[in-house]
Amino acid sequence: MRVRDIMTRPVFTVRPTDPVEGAAALLADRGITAAPVIDERNRLVGMVSEGDLLRNRVPEDPTAHLRATPEFSTRRPHIVAEVMTRDVVTAWPTEDIADVARTMLSRDVRSVPVLDDGHVIGIISRRDLLRSVLRTDDVLAHEVQERLDAYADQPGRWTATVTDGVVRINGYVDDDEERRVVEILARTVPGVAAVTVKSTVR
Repeated sequence: MRVRDIMTRPVFTVRPTDPVEGAAALLADRGITAAPVIDERNRLVGMVSEGDLLRNRVPEDPTAHLRATPEFSTRRPHIVAEVMTRDVVTAWPTEDIADVARTMLSRDVRSVPVLDDGHVIGIISRRDLLRSVLRTDDVLAHEVQERLDAYADQPGRWTATVTDGVVRINGYVDDDEERRVVEILARTVPGVAAVTVKSTVR
């Protein structure tokens, strides 16, 4: 399965000059954990997360301000550019979600912006990944069958069954090109792990 199959869009973004409070309100109101930061050319320049926004907002020692010197600033950040993460993990639309999942776990990130020619076109989160793998075989079989029936020139030309996320398609095809089309149609269903087309050429 590819990133484009499960990514979320449209994407809620912020600017580097936006107030920290505004970014925090966006995350809270939209129920998201992070937002891409884009510049005036709509290019990705960073990510701002709940952790970024909380940092320097919750002091570890309530009396720290009493010992602060003029050189040691206790000033809170005011704009997104002061708190955002600049080293951003990204993905692209055709990337395999298994690769994205491994990267997210190894880099300990919860959301990854999806880029196309440097522009943010979507975002993929751990929640999106979980939804894609928690779909039952019955749901997958139903969705695959719907797509096959919509493409077929007659009902029941192909029958789809699913076991542990693996789709098995039985029926007949006109040629190898149509066999590839049938396989691609099944693979576009989110949650499908693999596809086997057991068909004869008529």
